[in-house]
Amino acid sequence: MRTSLVAAVAAAAFSLVAVNAQAAELTGAGGTAIYPVLSKWADQYKKIAGDSVNYQAIGSGGGIKQIESKTVLFANSDMPLKSEDIAKNGLVQFPQVIISITPVVHLSGIKPGELVFDGPTLADIYLGKIKEWDDAAIKKLNPKVKLPHQAITTVHRSDGSGTTFNFTNYLSKVSAEWKSKVGDSTAVNWPNGVGGKGNAGVAQYVQKVDGSIGYVEYAYVMENKLVYTDMVNQAGKRLAPTMGAFQAAAANADFSKVKDFYLILTNQPGAKSWPITAATYMLLRKDSPADQNQLALKFLDWCLKHGQAQAKALDYVPLPDAVIKQIEAHWSKELNWKMAAAATH
Repeated sequence: MRTSLVAAVAAAAFSLVAVNAQAAELTGAGGTAIYPVLSKWADQYKKIAGDSVNYQAIGSGGGIKQIESKTVLFANSDMPLKSEDIAKNGLVQFPQVIISITPVVHLSGIKPGELVFDGPTLADIYLGKIKEWDDAAIKKLNPKVKLPHQAITTVHRSDGSGTTFNFTNYLSKVSAEWKSKVGDSTAVNWPNGVGGKGNAGVAQYVQKVDGSIGYVEYAYVMENKLVYTDMVNQAGKRLAPTMGAFQAAAANADFSKVKDFYLILTNQPGAKSWPITAATYMLLRKDSPADQNQLALKFLDWCLKHGQAQAKALDYVPLPDAVIKQIEAHWSKELNWKMAAAATH
């Protein structure tokens, strides 16, 4: 009996050592917009699969550079790469979740959702044409709000940022002057204002600086209890940043008709569509060791299929099953993805 008990304990110990020996550490880097939900996914996945995910939230531009230089296993970018760049660098690109970008303000007496902006007014603020909070253009949109005669401080990203790409892409669509003078990119020559590193840096600046306005992924609004604004969308409707508005914009995404899942979702049509919405993308290398890519795909597949609760809790929009099937088919073609390797718990 004692011999059997000792043997059982030894077998259990050996099994535990074997599991720990098999546990892997997956390295990733990129956008800060996805970090709130990615960190929750990583924590949950480690409990289930044992693998750790070491993700550096350094901005989309930094993530792209790191995957191109082969220093991480996967990268994240809120700006999709064009097919020629995907091919040139031997990458595979696919969406992971839908994010939404929201203006935030710090103005005495102003509550969340009390102010509303339209695209042209937001562009003129960031161009420096509108300098005070009681400017006629802001008052016209907000006739019932008591606005102070106070200087506006614009806050933007100081790092290469997919959030910035989508924000400036939206401004380029609604303002010809913004498009010609500034344009859209992960980093632009801002006409004025102060820069914060990451979504967290912008959030911190807005919290500290009275009279400021910034833009962040909506999860940071929730985490930092920021004062968000409503927006007037392409259909001319005033909307609050809600899951319903984000889903309405995301419903326009048809990844089946584009190469490498390249879609930009800003300024989508529809009365209920939030105007600054985006897919956030994962990038892997075709020439990474096959077993390492399989580990990364196993994690990302688990996130797509089993991470919806965490995503929705932070007002990200999960991808529908049809898109997930498209993504997995793409993995099979480009990375020899084996469905049997997928986590199911």
